[in-house]
Amino acid sequence: MKKSLVIGGIAGLLGLCLCGGVVAGGAALVSGGDDTAADAGNPDTAKGKVGEAVRDGKFEFTVKSVKCGVNKVGNDFAEEKAQGQFCLVTVNVKNIGDEAQYFSDSDQLAYDAAGTKYSADTGAGIYANSDADTFLNQINPGNQISGVVVFDIPKDVSLTTVELHDSAFSGGVTVSLG
Repeated sequence: MKKSLVIGGIAGLLGLCLCGGVVAGGAALVSGGDDTAADAGNPDTAKGKVGEAVRDGKFEFTVKSVKCGVNKVGNDFAEEKAQGQFCLVTVNVKNIGDEAQYFSDSDQLAYDAAGTKYSADTGAGIYANSDADTFLNQINPGNQISGVVVFDIPKDVSLTTVELHDSAFSGGVTVSLG
C-alpha cells in the first residue's frame, strides 16, 4: 500500500514538473496546428469521432469510450477525488512510425462547447490506469497501448471534443465525443 502511494506521488510530481516545463517553455507550440481554440471545441470541425481511427504524427488514435460524472478513481488503498467530475476517455494508441515514440496523457486536451480548454489530470490518470499506460509510455513501432486519459472538469460542463497529440509539439487531431 505505501509503495503504491509513494510511486503514485513521485509519478504525479514528475508529471507536474514535465507539464510545467512544456507550458512555460512552449505554450505556443502546444496550441499549434490550424485549429483555433473556438474550432477545437466545435464537434463540426473534428477530424474523427468515437470508434474511428485518426492520426497525428507517429500515432494512430482510437477513442473507445467516454465516461463523465465520475467522482473518484483508484481503489480501496489509494484514490484521487475529483475537484468537479472526472471524464474518463479510453483511448487506443498505435505507433505507426518507424521508431519508438513516447505517449503521455499530459499532451492531450479536451474542450467543451464554448471552446474552454482542459488539460489531462496525470495524477488521476495514474490511479485510473493500473499499469500506467498513459504516463510517459514508450511505444515501439507497430505496438499499441490502451488506457484512460482523465480530465477533471466542473460538474456542470460537458466535453464535446478531445485533441490528441503524438507529442507536446504536434498539431494534434480533434475527435468529436458526441
